[in-house]
Amino acid sequence: MVSLKKPSFTFNFDFKEERKILRKHKKTRLIPKKDEDSLLIATWNIANLGLHKRSEDHYRLIAEVLSWFDIIAIQEVHDDLSGLYALESFIGSKYHMIFNDTGGNDERAAFFYDSSKLEQEQMVGELAIPQKDQRHIKIKGVTSKFTGFDRNPFISSFRFKDQRFALVNAHLYYGSAHWTAMHRRALEAYAIGRYVDLRHDDKHSYAKDIIALGDFNIPMAKKGDPIYDALVKRGLTLPDHSTRQGSNLKSDKQYDQIAFVPSLKSRILAEGVFDYDTELFPKLWEWKPAQFHTYCRYYISDHRPLWMQLAF
Repeated sequence: MVSLKKPSFTFNFDFKEERKILRKHKKTRLIPKKDEDSLLIATWNIANLGLHKRSEDHYRLIAEVLSWFDIIAIQEVHDDLSGLYALESFIGSKYHMIFNDTGGNDERAAFFYDSSKLEQEQMVGELAIPQKDQRHIKIKGVTSKFTGFDRNPFISSFRFKDQRFALVNAHLYYGSAHWTAMHRRALEAYAIGRYVDLRHDDKHSYAKDIIALGDFNIPMAKKGDPIYDALVKRGLTLPDHSTRQGSNLKSDKQYDQIAFVPSLKSRILAEGVFDYDTELFPKLWEWKPAQFHTYCRYYISDHRPLWMQLAF
């Protein structure tokens, strides 16, 4: 991991005031309250969690947002787990946390889930393509070979009521905008889509309902984007929010996604992107507008949370 630029100034804010702003914006963005018949599922790449030197109140603001959802996939967890443990201390005792070991870029992936509502099931692991099957990970026009993920997606199964499902927490390789890096990323995206497709139809699959979510580093979620095309090539679909708002602070990229088999789409009750940065820290915006996004990227994240409400 490489730390984002740390602001050269100190900004003092009132936590309760900023939390009030977040909660008001939650209503504006129509994030529903939790209920007994649906799950609120979210994904958030929290920039360099454990590497950036956040204050207690920064962690409390992040944990506030996490607590709105029943289960959250988190990416960019550093090998130093102090940031993850800080969030655990503030999100609430009913939330349980699981994480994997480090992969590329010294990153882990993690889940927080509401243990009063969900049970973690037995299948837990990482998505790795056996060497004998890597030859099947191929895309027309891509000449490079798939040799494995830079960061193996973290898979965990859960039960809600009497239904079992699995989440695939992914952070795809980025590298650069060069075509060689794009091809590598596209192959990773296709490998995830292929896995979900095959396991959904396999009679021995532990969970038929499989949702892939996380930071796919998709520039634009539309036909013609090579990463998007690779992800949906095997039939996965994305919520409609993917075409409306960027998941980065500049709002010009749709890096973060939630993808699933088409049969689940009819069960989506609501979905969206939570653009925390458009409302949080208004006094900072007035004081240092040129440094505002630098501050948000370092102390909160350069990504926005993505979420959906799924009926069961």
